[in-house]
Amino acid sequence: KPGSTKLCGTNYPVSIAFIVVNEFCERFSYYGMKAVLTLYFIHYLHWDKNLSTAVYHAFSSLCYFTPLLGAVIADSWLGKFRTVIYLSIVYVIGHVVKSVGAIPDVGDSTVHVVLSMLGLVLIAFGTGGIKPCVAAFGGDQFDEEHTEERRKFFSIFYMSINAGSVLWKNGRNLVIPVDCILVFIAGSGLYKKSPPEGNVLVRVCKCIGFAIRNRWNNSKKSPKRSHWLDWAEEKYPKRLIQEIKMVFRVLVLYIPLPMFWALFDQQVKLGVCFCVVKMLNALLILVFIPIFDMGVYPLIGLCRIKLTIFDFCRFINTHTENINITVGTEEFYAAADYGISQNISVPRGEYNGVVCKTNSDQYLIDLGLLDFGAFYTVILSKESNGLTFKKMEDIQANNIHIAWQVPQYVFITAGEVMFSITGLEFSYSQAPASMKSVLQAGWLMTVAFGNVIVLIVAEGAGMEQWTEFLLFAGLLVAVSIIFSIMAYFYTYVDPDQLDKIFREDTDDEKVESSDGKKNEAVSLTDMPKQTKM
Repeated sequence: KPGSTKLCGTNYPVSIAFIVVNEFCERFSYYGMKAVLTLYFIHYLHWDKNLSTAVYHAFSSLCYFTPLLGAVIADSWLGKFRTVIYLSIVYVIGHVVKSVGAIPDVGDSTVHVVLSMLGLVLIAFGTGGIKPCVAAFGGDQFDEEHTEERRKFFSIFYMSINAGSVLWKNGRNLVIPVDCILVFIAGSGLYKKSPPEGNVLVRVCKCIGFAIRNRWNNSKKSPKRSHWLDWAEEKYPKRLIQEIKMVFRVLVLYIPLPMFWALFDQQVKLGVCFCVVKMLNALLILVFIPIFDMGVYPLIGLCRIKLTIFDFCRFINTHTENINITVGTEEFYAAADYGISQNISVPRGEYNGVVCKTNSDQYLIDLGLLDFGAFYTVILSKESNGLTFKKMEDIQANNIHIAWQVPQYVFITAGEVMFSITGLEFSYSQAPASMKSVLQAGWLMTVAFGNVIVLIVAEGAGMEQWTEFLLFAGLLVAVSIIFSIMAYFYTYVDPDQLDKIFREDTDDEKVESSDGKKNEAVSLTDMPKQTKM
């Protein structure tokens, strides 16, 4: 029976192992591409910093708006399992198109831009559509009584996301999405697969529209009702109405949350440093999640992490032969006739004996100091006296040691752990069965709106960077106060109680009493309540 096989005698289904590995592979690929996306725009497509940052945030927004599309497909049409499979294929195609657009010999700069943008759009639809389905599908694997195990699953799920983020620099961004699909399919026989509930979004929209029209037309003639959605009772089942109420109450609670992500995503403006501190952020998450999950929520004490500062380097080969370059322990390959190597991070240091090998000869060059946080492009040329080079510093080295950012990232990461994992679990636990993916998408859309806020401020306000940081920080303090007040008045509900309250209801027919008696109105206040948020 699907879902009955447990891990090592625990209450964790074996199927979640495939889901966690699948998420790790997908995030590995995604972060491997996204971590250098701004640098790709600046140094390969030759866009300026403002345009590169704007497109980066537009891409991030699209990745978090498309979950709504994936959620509707999953809950209404294909089901979560098949939605993940099909959109993973779209995701792989996006990576292929994006990679082809980065090949120097394929067309001119216009072709590179078109292919890159098309690839990013496909990636956004793929990864965005997958996001809400995978998280909700993982939650579906647990039995109703195993709520504590399900809560911990979301912590493990978030750890897999950040494990993929940590290990992205080892490459294989094109192969990993294929692995992702294969791993997910391998667990097919173990999954609990809930069938789609029909066109949920259309029913919800029609129910809301009917309630608004009915209230507008009859509010003066009919008795007042406790909730505006109750005006849909003449046509739609009470169960559907209650489910929409549950979703709305949570979505209203999410209104202030985009400001958290608007401030969080200011990290991308750190340039090359972003790649380093993002890795630090992911490492800290892997450390913090078990600590927080074990119930230790006071301030984290001294966290000692060995920090290696990296620089980025690439080579352009104008020679007529392919060249393999060894910088320290890192290997670069630059194809002949203006081939460009990968951007690879190397530790700070003096590199005096860099080996450059062609098919016919071997050369030594002296790159000198590669300094903190800089980005270097080295142009290799063949002259009569051997191999010559020109080293260019595309992004200047940092004057302030990046280690000074470690304390800030400890607090940022602590906030992210409490915020993100709680949001994932809360979105699942408060959603009715027919709208699990939809509410997960609602949670993810807070990230999308956060990026939209950044785009509006960055493009419209024209502020200096430090004033933007202070503005977002101040706004986050304000909305945190607002959210705290809203959360205080929110009361948890148990969506599973709907099955007990509406025993014989269906989504296609109005509830009627066979003996002529009127059904009692049921509201969310009739359901068993838990503690305040």
